[in-house]
Amino acid sequence: MKIFELNHVAVHVRDLAASEKFYREVLRLEPLPRPAFDFPGAWFRLGVQQELHLIGDRAQPVISHRQGNHFAVLTDDLDAWEEHFKQIDFTRFLRKLRPDGAGQIFLEDPDGHVVELCSKEREFKSHA
Repeated sequence: MKIFELNHVAVHVRDLAASEKFYREVLRLEPLPRPAFDFPGAWFRLGVQQELHLIGDRAQPVISHRQGNHFAVLTDDLDAWEEHFKQIDFTRFLRKLRPDGAGQIFLEDPDGHVVELCSKEREFKSHA
């Protein structure tokens, strides 16, 4: 028995339309077909093999924080993301540098779920 990889992240949302717009327009994720479940939701491509599954009709409060519950996606160009956020006038937390040299930008989705964009800054700088 072995685990191969993380298959998907599921996020429980209150307003499915607002969350779909955030993940499609702010994070530029590709929508995916979703099976005909008996509850509302939406699926998105998250990288090469992984997926993000939105599950609608959340009624409980969200407990998410940069140093607590959140999920992170690896990206290649935090500067380009920051420019994208400026162009669409999207508020995000200030960019941080982890102790290991990786860059981080934290965002909140419409429900308050924290999403981290991170890069391997040190790896990219060593190739420059």
